[in-house]
Amino acid sequence: MSGEALRALLSLCAAVAAGDREKRQTAMRLAAEVVSPIAVEEALLQSYLFLGFPAALTALAEWRDLSGTRPAPETDTADPEEWRLRGEAVCRTVYGRAYDKLRGNVRRVHPAMDDWMIQEGYGKVLARQGLDLETRELCIVAILSATGWEPQLHSHLRGALHAGCSCSSVAEALEAGLALVEDGTWRDDARSLWKKVQCGYASRFEGDWEA
Repeated sequence: MSGEALRALLSLCAAVAAGDREKRQTAMRLAAEVVSPIAVEEALLQSYLFLGFPAALTALAEWRDLSGTRPAPETDTADPEEWRLRGEAVCRTVYGRAYDKLRGNVRRVHPAMDDWMIQEGYGKVLARQGLDLETRELCIVAILSATGWEPQLHSHLRGALHAGCSCSSVAEALEAGLALVEDGTWRDDARSLWKKVQCGYASRFEGDWEA
């Protein structure tokens, strides 16, 4: 994906997270010009994991009307057990050595959340074809920086690096979300968090990760 296309996709994800219809549709028009329809649809589909079904359904309906495209034929024929297996693999990539601790933390919150995170989140959604893991993680960073969920942003800033993203692309995703945030305190906190993550990654430090 070109730099222009990636920037447009990140801006769209941030706009969906911000919940502003005008900004969302402006971002969609730009994305329609430079991003492949499949990449846009995969980014919008996965947004339900972080924003819920109402936001994802609204964004997909607007995209369908604006782009004039139809959904691509569904090709994922995996069953729940395969979702679980590939979910474990993707989640382990994102969390690295903190994977086992993450699973334990989530199970303590609720065992069902652990099952859903692996099977539904990482296996059924984030392991889908149509968008590589690096781009998916960058889209997640844009969403979380726009919505202010600090523990999850912390995890996915690191996760994006573990997935193979460059520091510059992660910073770009962070700023795409923060561009739509009015809270100056959160912007400062998020940027400080990113500096902490970079320092830890550079020294191969593994801290306490949260879900």
